[in-house]
Amino acid sequence: MNWGKYRNLIFYIATIAFFSCLMYFFIIEGQTLEIKENIVTKTHTGSTWENFQESFKANLHHPLALLLAQIVTIILVARLLGWICMKIKQPTVIGEMIAGIVLGPSLLGMYFPEFSASLFPKESLGNLQFLSQIGLILFMYIVGMELDLSVLRKKAHDAVVISHASIIIPFALGIGLSYFVYREFAPEGIQFTSFALFIAISMSITAFPVLARIVQERNLQKTKLGTIVITCAAADDITAWCILAAVIAIVKAGSFTSSIYVIIMAIAYVFLMIKLVRPFLKRIGDLQAGKNTISKPMVAIFFLTLILSAYVTEVIGIHALFGAFMAGAIMPENAKFRTLFIDKVEDIALVLLLPLFFVFTGLRTQIGLLNDSHLWLTAGFIILTAVVGKFAGSALTARFVGINWKESLTIGALMNTRGLMELIVLNIGYDLGVLSPEIFAMLVIMALFTTFMTGPALDFINFIFKSKKDSQEENHSDNDSKYRVLLSFDKPESGSTLLKLAHDFTHKMNGNKSITAMNIAPVDEMHAYDINEYEDAQFKNVIETSHELKLEVTTLFKASTDIESDLTGISNKGNYDLLLIMLGKSMYEGSLLGRLLGFTTKIINPEKLLNTVKGKGNIFNNSPFDDFTLQILDKTHIPVGVMVEKDFKSADKVFIPIFNLSDFYLLEYAKRLINNNNSQIIILDAAGQIRNNVEVKELIRSIEQVAPNHITLYNEKKIEKEFLNSQDLMLVSSKSWKSLIDTKSLWLSDIPSTLIISNP
Repeated sequence: MNWGKYRNLIFYIATIAFFSCLMYFFIIEGQTLEIKENIVTKTHTGSTWENFQESFKANLHHPLALLLAQIVTIILVARLLGWICMKIKQPTVIGEMIAGIVLGPSLLGMYFPEFSASLFPKESLGNLQFLSQIGLILFMYIVGMELDLSVLRKKAHDAVVISHASIIIPFALGIGLSYFVYREFAPEGIQFTSFALFIAISMSITAFPVLARIVQERNLQKTKLGTIVITCAAADDITAWCILAAVIAIVKAGSFTSSIYVIIMAIAYVFLMIKLVRPFLKRIGDLQAGKNTISKPMVAIFFLTLILSAYVTEVIGIHALFGAFMAGAIMPENAKFRTLFIDKVEDIALVLLLPLFFVFTGLRTQIGLLNDSHLWLTAGFIILTAVVGKFAGSALTARFVGINWKESLTIGALMNTRGLMELIVLNIGYDLGVLSPEIFAMLVIMALFTTFMTGPALDFINFIFKSKKDSQEENHSDNDSKYRVLLSFDKPESGSTLLKLAHDFTHKMNGNKSITAMNIAPVDEMHAYDINEYEDAQFKNVIETSHELKLEVTTLFKASTDIESDLTGISNKGNYDLLLIMLGKSMYEGSLLGRLLGFTTKIINPEKLLNTVKGKGNIFNNSPFDDFTLQILDKTHIPVGVMVEKDFKSADKVFIPIFNLSDFYLLEYAKRLINNNNSQIIILDAAGQIRNNVEVKELIRSIEQVAPNHITLYNEKKIEKEFLNSQDLMLVSSKSWKSLIDTKSLWLSDIPSTLIISNP
């Protein structure tokens, strides 16, 4: 017997047995030491099951278990409502803000008070508040980093005039509003100045992050309007936060005179941050230039700077959030460095911690307090003051500095977006005791309303100013007889491959073709300051390939919160003849674990879950396509070519298997490849249906007559590996591709690059 084979097993069993006996010996001997000690033994009166139930209930209410349950609930509700808002073309932040109100006393607490009290007991709110404050500090750090101060320096001029007018006008109106509502709504013992300053600052806020994303989603970032409005918002942000810091100092001190030392210390702090800390951080950033990662010691230095900055401003008395914002604004201006650092911070800050702030705000918002028509009238008056001050103030100033009416109104609509930044200001006011619960609820409603109205207001402005020229261009586009190909890619190399394929389909069509290369990027993955660099990097390969092929190509870049909807919308409305995309990788492939993970993503992603409920998808997806490709095929009204890339260079040798009568539309694409690329086409009559179909035989004969020796009909049942390896491209229908995958065809391991074409 070969004992060497079992050597490790014997050693393993012997080790476990020996040390188990050793532990048993010490435990038995240890119990003898208890004889003279006063040991308290737990006694249980009930059965084992009852004891377990009691212990389980206690664990459910343990602070940590409760906090985890709260976080899970908050993330699920925030994502669900964020998704609904995304589908109705609203910023997802509105859904997250509403999620807070839904989980608060205004809805959950009103209709399910017991459940609300067990999920959000008062004693647990302290933990939630601290976590949400950490989330806010990280968020303000990101906001500071997203500001491009170099743009402010270069393009300030008109933008600063508009920005400051858009602050002073609503600020003044806010002071005036306070005069009318102070007696009724100011908390007892609060001075008019403190109350009025907070109402005024809440009227003046613009949400830079939400505005920047709306500008990206509407493709305004490269226009003069986009530049002005981003610069305005950046200047607005810096000014508003400086004013807020001063207001907090005045409110805490009780008067401007008393706050003078705080303001002097705040100015000294800003001076030190700009003149001392910023050059130091720049040196550290320069050491990192050209690298794709940031070392942990450097991450520690930047986090320490953030925390120290937040700590100093909190101690001075101008709030930790100002320190976080300042620490972000003085980060090294290297775009790549900022992107790397933001990527490290934002997932935790935006996905995990920030929704806690929304819910914490919602738990404070008692809309039920507005139980009188007079109170709702006051809320309406506040909204009117906010809109007139910000919208009209920005628009009229923009018009005054020479911008046309359409762009002036657009600037007004964008600057009127308040979003999350407003909630931050309101919470600070509430914590300082300056805002009563009633006025707090009214201002939260104002923040929601002004953010919600941005999208519809922009659409309305575009509708009013839609010029006749635009209509003529649309009509011209509709009547265009060109063969129009749209290729959509997510990675630069994919764009280059799809462009080569589009070129093979259209090479000899000269002026009768139009090729558009489109990249739709998730708006969450971009930052306002590096969007141009991001776009250039995405299209670099496509532009180089177009020069090599001497091919004219139109580029289209779009930032989106809903890539599927935007892609299908552009494809359907653009009068295109063919859409080319790459096949995505499905996470359901491979293992049962992958499918289980896929099922959990359906719960996290409401759209996937909805598709499952509607019967458009299976819980365990068995489609040969990933979810994204499936949705594109389902919603697009034009033919879609899905590319499976295997080092594709050119479609010189093309193989087209025909499995049934519905595949014959592929011959049209074969004809295009022959006419434009002189491709050699081999048709495989896999089901033996071509030889019996006169119409198809006639079609093949007509192709042969125009291009002799370019098309061959195969009747072979068995296809050799060498044959497949010799081809450049396989064209196959989407139905036949599914059949190949379902039957686990032996071809799959040897097929060349493949274009799966759907026929809607």
